[in-house]
Amino acid sequence: MATFMALFDGATTPWRADPVALTPAIRAVWTDVEVDASHRSEACGFRWTVETEEGPVEAYLHEDGTCLYLDASLADAARLACLFRRFVPPDIELVLCDEGYNFHISLRHGIDNAELIEQMNAAD
Repeated sequence: MATFMALFDGATTPWRADPVALTPAIRAVWTDVEVDASHRSEACGFRWTVETEEGPVEAYLHEDGTCLYLDASLADAARLACLFRRFVPPDIELVLCDEGYNFHISLRHGIDNAELIEQMNAAD
């Protein structure tokens, strides 16, 4: 399990991700996802957790709605990053990086899991 972040610059747009809108999309991927709406910190304004074939997944939405933190396997992180990309308007630049900023991938609108995993592996 590794930590990744899918984020955009909130200073460039007033748009923010809505966890209530994002939850049904995550449930469509994993029906048994647990939702925790309790505010834990600035970085964890909303949380989803699930156990997948790849291992545990924890996703946290920053309280300002500009960053989705992903503690997950590479495959599960890619799946959630692509899902998040579908929610972020296409004119907003969304990037994916790991917690050490060892790579920085621009998530274009329409990217799929396989393509993103290939880019993540190439950047590693």
